[in-house]
Amino acid sequence: MEIERLTTRHAVELRGAGGASRRIGGLAAVFGKDSQNLGGFVERVAPSFFNKSRGDGWPNVICRWNHSDEYLLGSIRGSTLELSIDATGLNYTVDVPECRGDVLELVTRGDVANSSFAFECHQDAWSTRRGYPLRTLVSGRLIDVAPVSRPAYPDSSVGLRSFARYVQVPFEEVSKMAAANELGKFCVRTDRPSQHRKLTPAEALARLAAKAPPMTGAEARARLAAKAPLTPAELKARLDARALITARRIQLHEQRMRWS
Repeated sequence: MEIERLTTRHAVELRGAGGASRRIGGLAAVFGKDSQNLGGFVERVAPSFFNKSRGDGWPNVICRWNHSDEYLLGSIRGSTLELSIDATGLNYTVDVPECRGDVLELVTRGDVANSSFAFECHQDAWSTRRGYPLRTLVSGRLIDVAPVSRPAYPDSSVGLRSFARYVQVPFEEVSKMAAANELGKFCVRTDRPSQHRKLTPAEALARLAAKAPPMTGAEARARLAAKAPLTPAELKARLDARALITARRIQLHEQRMRWS
């Protein structure tokens, strides 16, 4: 499994009461929101994506500044990192160590406007969104969360390989189409004509010929004659039924007026 990263544009904030707090946090992932263009396609995170990691107790998940090993901020193992999920997405809070006072100062000043998470994708699904291929991350493993100074240009190779398998096209061809921002061409249906295609003269004549010809005068008179008129008894029964319905409606109206 290859490691991928996805960034959210939500400011990292200082958390906890009092000016002495060293707890910072933010949204590492937002559910159901399209990412930026990742090289011809977009991604979104399904609410189910973190279920396995959460069910296992977030094993070995850490928080790092800019995803760098040299800037470890906290960990689940050390009880210095807290993770939670709500309807919006994945939320994190980390206790910044004394040696990382620079990160704390940057967050306090409001300089850090993004968070990110690193992950392995175990299952994804492809569809189309505004002419772009849309990759939905269905399930996977969370590796880390990170406040980041700026969103790094994403490595889209893993997503492109997944898309190549989906459309059953060689990865090299998909990469060329992505470089030209033309992946949307793979999502155009070619197995049926457009519903708005203009008919050729021959097709128009054929369609008109297929329609039933108008009835002659004799055919119209024969159709009218086939409808037998009502007998006096049938006509009286039909009028009596309508009279009963009208009387019942009047009765119900009078009852409502008395109750109101």
